[in-house]
Amino acid sequence: MRINAVTRVRSKHLVSANALDQFVRYCKKIQPQSQEEIQRFFEGVVGFPYDKELLLQAYLFLNINNLFPTCAELLLFEKSPIADYTDLGKCDFVYLTSQNKLFLIETKFIDTEATGATERKRRNKHRNKVFEQVITLKNRFSQYWNIKLEELECGVFTTDPEIDWRGDDVNVITRSVPIEKLEKWRKQYKLEGERGKGWEKRK
Repeated sequence: MRINAVTRVRSKHLVSANALDQFVRYCKKIQPQSQEEIQRFFEGVVGFPYDKELLLQAYLFLNINNLFPTCAELLLFEKSPIADYTDLGKCDFVYLTSQNKLFLIETKFIDTEATGATERKRRNKHRNKVFEQVITLKNRFSQYWNIKLEELECGVFTTDPEIDWRGDDVNVITRSVPIEKLEKWRKQYKLEGERGKGWEKRK
């Protein structure tokens, strides 16, 4: 009986490891860009911030170690983690963590500066939706790839500090950056980039 129990435990670990490896191979196939290439893309976004959601995502990628320290390697960005089933939703970010788990992150630029009852309702709708998206993706992800739920972590990143306490009850890690700080960071990052280019020219 003891041998059978040990075999079952080992078998579960092997299935899980194989499922994770299979998913990582899938990611390399549909998003083969290197981390350096992805970084250059997001740095370009900072210089031309026409899309506020994309700017927020650039901030996340370029500050990932401070926001979500366990995230080690970006596997997918704005792609469906469920093969060709794009109708089931794309995930903003899928990271491989330093603990060899997967970390799903959904982002949402929420306009915290707009006033009025309609805007308050809209903000609350956005808050609820971003949590719903990442939790739904986590469950679908687990079912489709046969990865255990405890090997899947998820987070939410927005411009609204009101979400920071909402993740506690649903096992979602929450982080936020105020719009004012995001804009200040954009200007500073762009300025430092321009200084760096100037230094390269002088060399």
